[in-house]
Amino acid sequence: MPSLLQPCSRLIMRKPLVLAFLLGLISALALPPTYLLPVLWISLPGLLWLIGRAPSARRAGTLGLAFGFGHLLIGLYWITEPILLEAADFWWLVPFAVPGLALLIGMFIAVPCALAWYAPAGLPRVLVLTGAWTLADLALQFAVTGFPWNLWGTDVALPGIVGTLLIQPAAWIGVLGLTLGIVFAASLPVLGRRGVIASAVLMLLWAGAGGWRLSEAHPKPSGVTVGVIQGNGDAQFVSDRAAALALFRRYLTLSAKAVAEARAGRDPSAPIVLLWPETASPFLLESDAAARQAIAETVGPGVTVLAGMLRFGTGNRIYNSLGAVQGPGPLAAIYDKWHLVPFGEYQPAWLPMQILPGEGFSRGPGPRTLHIAGLPPVGPLICYESIFSGQIIREADRPDWMALITNDAWFGNSSGPRQHLAAARLRAVEEGLPLARAANTGISGLFDASGREIGRIGMRRQGVWVGRLPGDLPPTLFSRCGLWAPTALAMIFLIAGWFLGAVRRQFHN
Repeated sequence: MPSLLQPCSRLIMRKPLVLAFLLGLISALALPPTYLLPVLWISLPGLLWLIGRAPSARRAGTLGLAFGFGHLLIGLYWITEPILLEAADFWWLVPFAVPGLALLIGMFIAVPCALAWYAPAGLPRVLVLTGAWTLADLALQFAVTGFPWNLWGTDVALPGIVGTLLIQPAAWIGVLGLTLGIVFAASLPVLGRRGVIASAVLMLLWAGAGGWRLSEAHPKPSGVTVGVIQGNGDAQFVSDRAAALALFRRYLTLSAKAVAEARAGRDPSAPIVLLWPETASPFLLESDAAARQAIAETVGPGVTVLAGMLRFGTGNRIYNSLGAVQGPGPLAAIYDKWHLVPFGEYQPAWLPMQILPGEGFSRGPGPRTLHIAGLPPVGPLICYESIFSGQIIREADRPDWMALITNDAWFGNSSGPRQHLAAARLRAVEEGLPLARAANTGISGLFDASGREIGRIGMRRQGVWVGRLPGDLPPTLFSRCGLWAPTALAMIFLIAGWFLGAVRRQFHN
């Protein structure tokens, strides 16, 4: 066996692009749902070593692109799932979608690697790579259509107490700040033994800070019962009318069960809110009184249903929306999704070729807080919107909780829904608000304002989860400062790296 491995290792060493690609593949194992964080302590020092051997910044950037390509091929493979559901029309996209997107987003890793090449080896290079990586991820949130998926800060959102401890600093610096921390900590071993020790100490301090925040988090009690409904309907229900009607009836049945469970052993006058997933209603609830009547008769008085629906606005514009049903009368509130999925819900104007039929969905006005009689103010989110850190609630009208509805059935039983869930969990910590999540095929559940999981309905299951809605926490530092907090931190790292590098060069000269 050693005789076979030696030629392979020599070949890889002669082909740094291959090694960078393999390191990127390895790093993807740290993403949800595998969460193998230690691989980052191998892949990042390896990447820094390759940058140090590169003859030019352009070559270092190419190595970063190869690393990012490998990382994103694994991290984004689930994008093929919705294409396969429409294979008759979009089969030709299968071999291009994930590799093309991986190359495009890989550029946001290539640039930090090229910048890091200019810094002297050692701590200056680590600092520059860390700061530039974080700023590149920030740019990824806004560039082209924006796609801040699988930021490395999400890697620390492990299930259980360890993840709960590690995600707490997101309340101060957001997921981008967690990304900065993980890139810095995992890169330090490149400095040798002292770097390994410093990395271990940093992670212990990180966990300690998380423990301190948890000990200080004392949310106000809530008197509301929340029921999360998961119907487990296949993605085809969106285009199959018979399947959509059957799923609607299933949501009615599950809602009656949830109300019965909520009433049992509790104050019968306590408000109840039920959360249905994205596009759960095949009826236009805004104009369909019969559909509202069916819901109202099923759940009874004193119950609010927040349901995913479609609606038509002025000029025959169509919106992906959430409606609040409180009886057979007009909807108590409406929220229109504003961060739409490119190529899924609309086609960017800059694309020269037509892919989607029609004009797609229209955008809503932006984050809103819904004030619904009998309920605490709620910040609604629809699917894709939950990945945009710092852009999900209206801080001027801060809600008491967040309601996220999604239809992850498009992504099958893949890593996609699990990665989406991890991102949503971090939004609860960043904003200091509890978050209820209803997903058609899972994973549905409830997180408190510190990101602790209170309940869940697993993948591909039909059922309900009912419990008391946790209280909110005071506004977090991140909720006040937004993306400026991680941006400032990244700039400090970048400037410190350049400064230390300049001092080192002057000393050696």
